[in-house]
Amino acid sequence: MAESAKYCKELKDRFRASSFDAFDDREKLALLLSYSTFARDVRVSAKELQLGFGTVRGVMDATGEELASLGGLGDTTATFFHLLKEVAGIYLLGSLVGSVLEASLGELIDYLHLTLSTERVEKFLAVYIDSDDKVVAVDLLHEGTINRTAVYPRKAIERAFARKACSVIFVHNHPSGDSTPSRSDGELAVALERAAASVELRVVDHLIIGRNGHYSARAGVPGQRPR
Repeated sequence: MAESAKYCKELKDRFRASSFDAFDDREKLALLLSYSTFARDVRVSAKELQLGFGTVRGVMDATGEELASLGGLGDTTATFFHLLKEVAGIYLLGSLVGSVLEASLGELIDYLHLTLSTERVEKFLAVYIDSDDKVVAVDLLHEGTINRTAVYPRKAIERAFARKACSVIFVHNHPSGDSTPSRSDGELAVALERAAASVELRVVDHLIIGRNGHYSARAGVPGQRPR
């Protein structure tokens, strides 16, 4: 394990000097593993992770069970990667709230893909925007099977009033990974549009997040997942 410890120190020194510049994915994974894996050679574990999931993003998107089953990494390492992803979501959300929507649309898409693209259950969110076109909140309104009866338009409107919002973007994910809108998605969008129009709440867009892309009702075309 002395060689592994030496390798970890070299990676940490490189990171302190120039962040992740010139690191390949395996080296990035090895450096991350050095903070959570102590009983195995991080070079071996990093190789197994790369072979199993391809990229750092692939590892971050893996479930705890998938990580634990690959190379015997265990619960501690699986929890560590889950923690990193959650912290990244908190960071992105913190930069979104208070920002002008037009200028931060890319960051919003990044945040939604990070937090929704690999969810195993459906989640319905509302991105609320004020009169200055600034994002004031991203609220989870429903978790579970989504249809017109599950996502009550009244709840979305009540939350908009509470947030003093003038506009909203409705968002949900497809656990199947396919972001193509379904018939029920269209029915839900119509119900939400009508409810919003009745109180002069502007619906900016309806977004559907898939595993590798998203669908924008406003654009009418699928978008690619950020890389």
